[in-house]
Amino acid sequence: MTDINVMNIPLALYIHIPWCVKKCPYCDFNSHELPVDSQLSMYDEYVDALLLDAQMQQSLTQGREIGSIFIGGGTPSLLPIAQYQRLFAGLRGCFIFADDIEVTMEANPGTLEHAPFAQYLDVGINRLSIGVQSFAADKLKTLGRIHDPKQALSAIKAARSAGFERVNVDLMHGLPQQSLTEALSDIQTAHNAGATHISWYQLTIEPNTVFYRSQPILPDEDSLADIEQAGQALLQQLGYDNYEVSAWSSASDKPCRHNVNYWQFGDYLAIGAGAHGKVTVEKHEGQGSELVAKSGIYRFSKSRLPKDYVDYQDITETSHDSQNFPKMIGWQQIASDELVSEFMLNALRLHDGVSWALFEDRTGLCYDSVAGQVDKLVKQGLLVDDRQQLKPTVLGSRYLNQILRAFL
Repeated sequence: MTDINVMNIPLALYIHIPWCVKKCPYCDFNSHELPVDSQLSMYDEYVDALLLDAQMQQSLTQGREIGSIFIGGGTPSLLPIAQYQRLFAGLRGCFIFADDIEVTMEANPGTLEHAPFAQYLDVGINRLSIGVQSFAADKLKTLGRIHDPKQALSAIKAARSAGFERVNVDLMHGLPQQSLTEALSDIQTAHNAGATHISWYQLTIEPNTVFYRSQPILPDEDSLADIEQAGQALLQQLGYDNYEVSAWSSASDKPCRHNVNYWQFGDYLAIGAGAHGKVTVEKHEGQGSELVAKSGIYRFSKSRLPKDYVDYQDITETSHDSQNFPKMIGWQQIASDELVSEFMLNALRLHDGVSWALFEDRTGLCYDSVAGQVDKLVKQGLLVDDRQQLKPTVLGSRYLNQILRAFL
């Protein structure tokens, strides 16, 4: 392995807000229905914990600024705007924000689930991701969504009218009893409403969900293939660029910086219940309750349950290598033999791939360490024959799992 210059690795921040009004039957994210006896003090306690969590990770920036923030959930827009004002005031006192920082918040269309959109702009949130999923009433009902098509359209238009220049719309396809016409209609409707970015992905049945225990009947493989092919053609016709497997940016927008940082194996701090982070440590000597670690690339995670997360004096794990962060349940160095597969799992999602120089800069590994596997994949027609760029072929894009297995 070669030395890694941590200052060349972008740094982002993920914030998890864990509550939803109702848990959707397809959702396997760390989300929890709002307690029926929920009180404003619950939000106070949670933001207090977020800010303490951020302070405990401050030294892991190692002098870097935060280039992007993503607020996910759950339904982040359920957190009162006053709490966002307090949260961002505290974060700006803890971290250095890049002048052109991208700050994305996920929001649901229901008017009672978010503040007026202009107030989020005032806080510093400059990109919205609206979880529409479908504009068909019967599909929304099947998916357990609590908004209707009219509210979905109103939310997109309201966000644009409030001044948001970047609005992503999440859409699912391959829904139960969904026709090709309905799937294409969802894309066209989102575009017409003002979406500048569309995340268009197939519904998958995940373990530990209601749909897994009681599986709906989905379109057959041929129908799914037809929907995917026609949907991609429509998105291209409408002027969207497919820069990642399921991400499409319009000519008036650009790729989501935060997600691209994930796929390019950048670093990201993480605060909130169930949040996961990844950070490269060049040389770090913490004191007190801060982390003490040797050089390397680390992953970490936080307690999943909100009640455990806010109980930050409950230290759940310690080791001889590190002193535990509040709410830290996992701090583990990524082994050298796992770095390749970790990198590939992310980078191969990008339509244009990444440079081999980036592979070396982000992992500390040399190209020669994977040259044998690369040659075999090139001969199989799965990777482009390019010593400068790691990129799947058209065939390889359809068989990413086969490429990944070669690097395990």
